[in-house]
Amino acid sequence: MPREYRLPSQRRTRLTRRGRLALLFAAIAAVAAAVTITLLPGEEAPETPRRLLIPEGWRAAQVYAAIDRELKLPPGSTKAAVATAALPLPAEAKGNPEGFLFPATYPVTSKTTPGELLTYMVRTANGKLAAPAVANGGRTQGMTPYQTATLASIIEAEADTRAEMGKVARVVHNRLAKSMPLQMDSTLNYALNHSTVDVTLGDTRIDHPFNTYERQGLPPTPIDSPGLAAMAAAVAPPPGDWLFFVTVKPGDTRFSATYEEHKRHVAEFNRNRAAAGRAQAGPRAG
Repeated sequence: MPREYRLPSQRRTRLTRRGRLALLFAAIAAVAAAVTITLLPGEEAPETPRRLLIPEGWRAAQVYAAIDRELKLPPGSTKAAVATAALPLPAEAKGNPEGFLFPATYPVTSKTTPGELLTYMVRTANGKLAAPAVANGGRTQGMTPYQTATLASIIEAEADTRAEMGKVARVVHNRLAKSMPLQMDSTLNYALNHSTVDVTLGDTRIDHPFNTYERQGLPPTPIDSPGLAAMAAAVAPPPGDWLFFVTVKPGDTRFSATYEEHKRHVAEFNRNRAAAGRAQAGPRAG
């Protein structure tokens, strides 16, 4: 039977005070040498990247302005860079990166250029749209990746919470299936270059490609930068017969299958707004 090999027993060696000091000075000298080697004359310490956050739902104009600020460039520099950046956009985009500046946190250094950053964002968006769940779902719905991005951008703008995204997507799909105008305030806001819930009757009658009150189908381009959750909702909405929705109050969005039910919810929304306006104004003197 082989014997187990064991190290021979050794007595614990204790350093003298002089020995401990010698080791300490040797360690300090080693650290100093390492620092000297890392930062040789003429070399610079590596730059720690800053972080640029692009939130879900930002329009391209907002992304351009944020990049200009972060890179300390004159306003309009990033927008101008789009023309020469050779962005890897689908042909349907016709060079317009709206909807493909994917919302995320991006590393930025003093050497980052607008073109590099925009390219990184577009490649990230392409990767998300090519993810199996999104790409396969889009094919099942008969949509191209560009159409998926366009629908997802509407969902991003219209849904108050991620939990509502699927239902908003179902409303859009149901309206498209019935050849109904989408009648989305978000696309009208994009056309008018503002963001408000106070869309007027006159606004809904403007002659504009993004006026989905007057024109059927999806708008010609995305209207913002959708995140992955909105993309997933666009291609796999839950079953339902909803055709209308309105946020009656924060956290309370009502989905309806009939216009009569929808009108009741809109009336409640208007009452809530009127009451909030009176409360904000405060009591009037008699």
